Parts: sequence; C-alpha cells; structure tokens
Amino acid sequence: MQLTGNEDHHITLDAAAAITAAYRVSAEGKAGRAVLGGVFGRGIIDQILAQPGCVGLRYYYGIDKSSAPVLVLVGVTADNNDIWQGTLAEVAYPCPPICPMPNPLNR
Repeated sequence: MQLTGNEDHHITLDAAAAITAAYRVSAEGKAGRAVLGGVFGRGIIDQILAQPGCVGLRYYYGIDKSSAPVLVLVGVTADNNDIWQGTLAEVAYPCPPICPMPNPLNR
C-alpha cells in the first residue's frame, strides 16, 4: 500500500465515544490495571514526523516491565516501511493516573 501522509483518519465524536465506551466495558477495560489511554508530547511526535521520508506514524502494541499495555510509535515511509532505525516513542503518560477531565471519550 502506497501512503501519502494525507490518508483520511477522521472519526465523529459519537463514533469515537462509542468505541472508547465499548473498551471500558470490555473485560480488558474492566481489568484492575486497565490503561484507558495515554498522552505523547508534541515534541516526540514532531521528531518522528521530521525524519526524512516520513509520511505518518505506525503504532505497535506492547507490554512494559510492569505488565501494563503500551504503544510503541515509529515513523512510516510512503512505501509503508517503518523507520525503525530512527526516533521511536513509547513513554506515554498513561491514564490512569494522568487523566483528563471527564469528556465523551472517557466517561
């Protein structure tokens, strides 16, 4: 698949709220140590996207040393390859404990 960096990833608030709610009521979402989300700072996102040939981000699911789920971010090229020898990101600030005010995506 050829990528341009302009693929449409839009989702309505109603659709996003429905899928995040479905996760929260799932067995995984109800688990005692469930991670509902996380935040990555703009700096690391900008660093990944600024790499030569980078047209987007790919995420991989992982499990950290404390057995918590995490996302690993890597840049991706137009020919759909990972820029795995470049800047990578994982250290998101998880929710909980670092959560936003209640909103349709997390209630």
